[in-house]
Amino acid sequence: MLNLNIALEKVQKWALETGEIQKEYFKKESLKIDIKSTGVDLVTEVDKLSEKHILNYIKDHYPLHAILSEESGKSDIESDYLWVVDPLDGTTNYAQGLPIFATSIALKYKNEALLGVVYAPIVDQLFVASKGNGAYLNGEKISVSTKKDLNKSVIATGFPYDRAVNEDNNANYFAHFVPKVRGLRRMGAAAYDLANVAAGSLDGYWEINLSPWDIAAGQLIIEEAGGDVLFLKEKRGISLIAGNKAICQKILKEIEYVDNRL
Repeated sequence: MLNLNIALEKVQKWALETGEIQKEYFKKESLKIDIKSTGVDLVTEVDKLSEKHILNYIKDHYPLHAILSEESGKSDIESDYLWVVDPLDGTTNYAQGLPIFATSIALKYKNEALLGVVYAPIVDQLFVASKGNGAYLNGEKISVSTKKDLNKSVIATGFPYDRAVNEDNNANYFAHFVPKVRGLRRMGAAAYDLANVAAGSLDGYWEINLSPWDIAAGQLIIEEAGGDVLFLKEKRGISLIAGNKAICQKILKEIEYVDNRL
């Protein structure tokens, strides 16, 4: 039987160590960058180094567990336990020399998240949650924002990698929300966005066509911080809204309004 407290301690250590790797290579002119699906979908040598570092730990400590990671995909092992890893969320920011990026690690059991860790090394923010035990930022308990009005809220979003070739690219929703909120942010790292919703630094968030590794840790951290995550199942990929109950419903109402106008 897995000891959740010990596992959480290990994962925090792995995330912090991975952050040191990322800091070591950050803004190096010799950084190797490759293109994946499109010209805006990048992978760097640090994505791969970060993933290798984390996956080696998982294989050493939990060799019978399955793994799903952004760069390596799904492992061959079949298990009720699944580690979901985004070794470097915000690769474009990283490659550009912008300090907003993070490592995201989650552990699921029978598709239910047991623990989640998101670490942003340059700003030194470690977001941590385990099932039923609350959410924390650098050891301090956190909770989602209590704001209920969009015009008083700062919310975040992002855009899919295929935005240049797919009309379902979030641009219509983005334009609609601009005059309706206090501030609209596009930070370029979904896991970090979700973690900041959990901490109340962002009042809400929506995005379309995400992947499991983008949200696995962040979803649990939000829920343990008293927030909601609503999935837009009619949209492509993983599309969701996050925040407190009231803000989630108001974001949903505006998205439905835009959809009904199309």
